[in-house]
Amino acid sequence: MEHQAFIIALVGILGIGAQWVAWRTGWPAIVLMLAAGFLAGPIFGIIDPDAAFGEMLEPMISIGVALILFEGGLSLDFRELKKYGEGVSRLVVLGVPLGWLFGSLAAYYVAGLVWPVAILFAGILVVTGPTVVMPLLRQSNIQQRPAAILRWEAIVNDPFGALCAVIAYEYFRLSADGATVFEVVPPMLIAAALAGVVGYAAAWVISWAFPRGKVPEYLKVPVLLVTVVSVFVLCNMIEHEAGLVAVTVMGIALANMDVQSLRSIHPFKQNIAVLLVSGIFILLSASLNYEAVRQFEWRFGLFLLALLFVVRPATVLLSLLFSKVPWNERLFLAWVAPRGIVLVAISGLFALRLSELGYADGTILIGLSFAVVVATIVAHGFTVDLVARWLNVKGVTRPGLLIVGATPWTISLARQLHDLDTPIMLVDASWQRLKPARAAGLPTYHGEILNEATEHNLDLSPFQVLVAATENEAYNALVCNEFAFEIGRDAVYQLGENVSEEDPRALPDSLRGRALFTSGFSVSDVHQRHLEGWVFRKTRLSDRFDMKAAKENLPNAANMLLLLHPDGEMRFFTHASAPEPGPGDTVISFSPPRTKTPEEQAAKKAAKSGKKQGV
Repeated sequence: MEHQAFIIALVGILGIGAQWVAWRTGWPAIVLMLAAGFLAGPIFGIIDPDAAFGEMLEPMISIGVALILFEGGLSLDFRELKKYGEGVSRLVVLGVPLGWLFGSLAAYYVAGLVWPVAILFAGILVVTGPTVVMPLLRQSNIQQRPAAILRWEAIVNDPFGALCAVIAYEYFRLSADGATVFEVVPPMLIAAALAGVVGYAAAWVISWAFPRGKVPEYLKVPVLLVTVVSVFVLCNMIEHEAGLVAVTVMGIALANMDVQSLRSIHPFKQNIAVLLVSGIFILLSASLNYEAVRQFEWRFGLFLLALLFVVRPATVLLSLLFSKVPWNERLFLAWVAPRGIVLVAISGLFALRLSELGYADGTILIGLSFAVVVATIVAHGFTVDLVARWLNVKGVTRPGLLIVGATPWTISLARQLHDLDTPIMLVDASWQRLKPARAAGLPTYHGEILNEATEHNLDLSPFQVLVAATENEAYNALVCNEFAFEIGRDAVYQLGENVSEEDPRALPDSLRGRALFTSGFSVSDVHQRHLEGWVFRKTRLSDRFDMKAAKENLPNAANMLLLLHPDGEMRFFTHASAPEPGPGDTVISFSPPRTKTPEEQAAKKAAKSGKKQGV
């Protein structure tokens, strides 16, 4: 028992630790998690998942994958299909059969597998899977359309890949008794359709019960998780792997039923997904054994090359032929297709079953599936940024600022940052208030930032910092609180309040964004100072001209607002902390108009006098 607890704790430390290192270094998270599992498992022998969990390992991983697919389904909004539906539908309707066909040919002619094993394995290979695609997209800043297509493909094709493998296996099992394709395939498709109906019915029950108070708030998350697991297990009893279809349909259906209660649990379900992905990847790589490695042959290496450079590109390019998806995005989609835990889990299951049917190549599937996972994760994980830049599908690399509220003060700030090549976006629900910003050539978005439609009409990925500066402090706090989880609690800011923290009218700090300026200027403070002629000033620091010199060069009442590093990273001065400046940084301050010295006033007076005499 203590050993199992130690293994669980170590898996969590390695998985989340790898995610943290990836965040700090920019390295691919999936590659680091895979490496951590290899080191803890086959290399040093610290973790042996089979010995620690025994027969419980497979159902644990299966339920984990089901929850990940459900969470992924919750992120799929049909409104995205209005813009990206053509690419998604082609990769599902055409991509799955084409990928199955090309994969079968490669597995037979290149890897040397017998036809039944080649066809079954190729069916599993059509999956990419959210366990690998989601961390890859989170790590890389890809433009909105290719990222959305990859996300939809990964989640929707996952259950289809499992279904393809089940159909192939059942056909080869029953064909020995004289069964035909028409006797095997229709019942399988009916079972999958029934699983989809069960998933949709479960989503409808949740969407009916939650808003009507049938489930108390503190039980909503437990009820939802138990329902997902129950639906998955029930549909697997109808047909093996049909549960993946059910939970995917359930997630997508719930995401598009406008259940307001689900918004409050989004942070929780995303946290659960991160934990599950981290844990599953560590267990996946730690369970690799040397026996599987010894089965690897040279022709399998050629098969991996064919999979990367022939099968996936041919599948995507033919599926998207004559579509409206630009060629650079097609080429990017043709390259990115990492495989993950679903491939290994299903391959391990069918390897044993194929061996029982007398196919010797069945045992090879375990080692070959691990090789596919490692090869695709390493190849795509380390090259996705390079390929994205080369094909010009990389999102904005310089950190951007999202400003909520168009006022004279925010428009002046936006102009300063725009001149420094910082991506900015001014958002306001009033077309009239945005007029000066449009006249100044600044990027604007007319709409309510809290509306769910905004995240589908406005690409928020380029913006790593948010400043809410409307005239309503409570609304500013609401915006900061809403975006704190997505952007980061330390990256949402608003102006201070006119009341002290002890005042019962003050908003608690837990609901507010971080207060701008060390002095904690409020909305009325900056508005009044702007009327008095206060302006933004930018000062570039160097080895000879440091922060102290910059302050001496500004009026005494000047307040530092933010520090802009050469790479575009923004650090704001707040009431609680101040960033450390360095050479090359640019300081933006909010300063009163300069008071002329007596010498400057005398010179100006003499100049006026000279003009009068000349007249």
